[in-house]
Amino acid sequence: MHDVTVEGRTRGLDDRMATLFAEEGAKLWRSLLLQTGDPELASDATAEAFAQLIRRGDAVRDPRAWIWRAAFRIADREAATRRSPPLLDAIPYEMPEPVVDLVRALRELSPMQREAVVLHHLADLSVAEVSSILGTSRSAVTVHLHRGRKRLKTLLQEASDG
Repeated sequence: MHDVTVEGRTRGLDDRMATLFAEEGAKLWRSLLLQTGDPELASDATAEAFAQLIRRGDAVRDPRAWIWRAAFRIADREAATRRSPPLLDAIPYEMPEPVVDLVRALRELSPMQREAVVLHHLADLSVAEVSSILGTSRSAVTVHLHRGRKRLKTLLQEASDG
């Protein structure tokens, strides 16, 4: 299949990006929300990652893996520069209580545990894919997942008891 150039843009590329966004955009945004607790930051990181992917075009060999890796790196970098706390406490009316409890519990995990849990369980990525995104070994991801799930179980139990 050949791409058709229309007004300086590649129609095939646009179609592939639209398909990728339809398949991954909402799940990526939810994952970033769980990671950061900040819906604005999740939106910004998702949009910026897709914008960068479009600029790179066919130079990206695996757009799905690239978009996840880029969005999480963008969110991490942006979260480090923001001084304000996540907006989680300002938006409980937008999310059901169990989701708010989950986001609060996730915020108690280490950043690596939180990223591993979110990427593996919500984004449904394999341990190998998570290790690639986080830039760490598969065994380290497995340890982060084990410790993160154990800690989440305790935190969510405390939330439901309290």
